[in-house]
Amino acid sequence: MDRWLALRDRLLASRSFQRRAAAFAPTAPIAHKRAGELFDLVAGFVYSQVLLACVQLRLFDALAEGPQTLEALSGRLALPGESTERLMAAAVALRLVERRGDGRFGLGSLGAPMVGNTAIAAMVEHHAALYADLADPVALLRGQRAASSLARYWPYADEASPGELSVASVAGYSALMSASQPLVADEILDAYPLDGHRCLLDVGGGEGGFLASAALRAPALQLMLFDLPAVVERARARRDAAGLTHRMQLFGGSFLTDRLPEGADVASLVRVIHDHDDATALHILRAVRRALPAGGTLLLAEPMAGTPGAEAMGDAYFGFYLLAMGRGRPRSAAALRSMLLAAGFDRVRQVKTRMPLQTGLLIAHVGIASAAAKGV
Repeated sequence: MDRWLALRDRLLASRSFQRRAAAFAPTAPIAHKRAGELFDLVAGFVYSQVLLACVQLRLFDALAEGPQTLEALSGRLALPGESTERLMAAAVALRLVERRGDGRFGLGSLGAPMVGNTAIAAMVEHHAALYADLADPVALLRGQRAASSLARYWPYADEASPGELSVASVAGYSALMSASQPLVADEILDAYPLDGHRCLLDVGGGEGGFLASAALRAPALQLMLFDLPAVVERARARRDAAGLTHRMQLFGGSFLTDRLPEGADVASLVRVIHDHDDATALHILRAVRRALPAGGTLLLAEPMAGTPGAEAMGDAYFGFYLLAMGRGRPRSAAALRSMLLAAGFDRVRQVKTRMPLQTGLLIAHVGIASAAAKGV
């Protein structure tokens, strides 16, 4: 196999072979497709910045009102006519916008889902910090960056005493997580309905977005939220505004040092474990296991490495995002299953979600033997 692959590599690296393949009718479509894919990697940052410009200018909201001419858009976006034409040409090429009759422009197949989607818009605007950290990827890989923008944005990631963070210091990331929560909440709750449970503990639950969604799906479900004290203060206002004051208990602390509250029969870790290195992740899983009774259930939901069709998202995007953040890494479903078993859970199974690119879901249970060892 190595010999065959070496021959393939030599052919693909040969300029003369590339020219022949591009000119030969049977292989030309493949050659053109591969060339396009390679150039997309080269130009990917520019594509992302075009999307950022569209989001910052609220272009999708403007086109949601109906197709518009360049002149109308120029005034609406406060851009010179030539700049508007350049932006629209780029957006059309990226399928964010499409040309309509009479020189007008309307929403494209990738732009329409952006309308009113505050979750994706917040993530797009947040990526300015990630791009700053990736300006020198080799220095990042060698650990030569003293402090990254993402580490400052996610202060708990590089904080020795995260429980002592102020409300102001957690405001940015807490708001972003709250805005992006709808992207995954419905996926989890569609895949695993919570009607059969009595009380849900959301560990690292932020401002309570996932619990609020769960409350709508299961009206009899009691709710418990555990997060850093500063984050819990922000969650309190959201809980009260949602009319969940008597259903949702709030607990402030650090899962690195404090014991999790008991009393729930189901717990959730939504986009939490991949933010931490192995030792810390295992510590969190063991803490959740101790908080659950015999027969208790854990929902572990996050983007997972090796997800078929989403390999680039799991290993490339999240791999480098978490590197820039300063800790954590994407893990495959198999790796997470091994960690859950090591933490004392059993009967671990993966449940399909409709959008595995956004989140994968593992269900784990606490057996009788595991519950008996809670104090260990």
